[in-house]
Amino acid sequence: MRAPLIPASRQPATSSRRVLEPGERIAEVLFGLIMVLSFTGSLSVAEAGRDDVRLMLIGALGCNIAWGIIDGILYLMDCLSERGRDIRALRAARTAAAPEEAHRVIAEALPPVVAATLGPAEYETVRKKLLLLPEPPSRPWLSKTDWLGGLAVFFWVFVTTFPVAIPFIFMSDVARAMRVSNVIAVVLLVITGYAFGRITNYHPWLTGLAMVVLGGALVAATIALGG
Repeated sequence: MRAPLIPASRQPATSSRRVLEPGERIAEVLFGLIMVLSFTGSLSVAEAGRDDVRLMLIGALGCNIAWGIIDGILYLMDCLSERGRDIRALRAARTAAAPEEAHRVIAEALPPVVAATLGPAEYETVRKKLLLLPEPPSRPWLSKTDWLGGLAVFFWVFVTTFPVAIPFIFMSDVARAMRVSNVIAVVLLVITGYAFGRITNYHPWLTGLAMVVLGGALVAATIALGG
């Protein structure tokens, strides 16, 4: 996530901002799946009773709810951090002693690929437009959209990993519930890997299969380390 140089309150009304970029959404799903699978994977099919399943469900769902809350708070903190960085950059560009210094500030606020395509004339145009803006606020703020974004992050983390726990809620046969849960987890990992392959220009299906292997290895390591 990267906020624009111009504060959100000065952007056109049609401007939109994603709550999470595709790569961030994929990372959230992978992390959530690893957490819930570390609980379901530690359940002994041969020895587990309904009380064991209940405790596992409480632990898995409670962990994901807690992480969803934490991640939502981290999202809001990131909004404040980026908005504060933009305010500092805007002030630095407006108060620069020389145009060249302002150009450097503007370049640092832009994605490197975009900054590399601009020349002195374009930077000077941007600098002059920034000088016409009203004085930025003294400190960053959280908008209604930011709060809704934090709530969306919480639900995204929880909802995308909840299906793995569903079989244990509705099936009394622990072994069968475990098999169905594992199938759901594999499908989610394949979808996650496929999406990752699409955004990184790797072969989607191979990346999906690789994600299953990676997820399984991470879950095994988590269980082995007592996570």
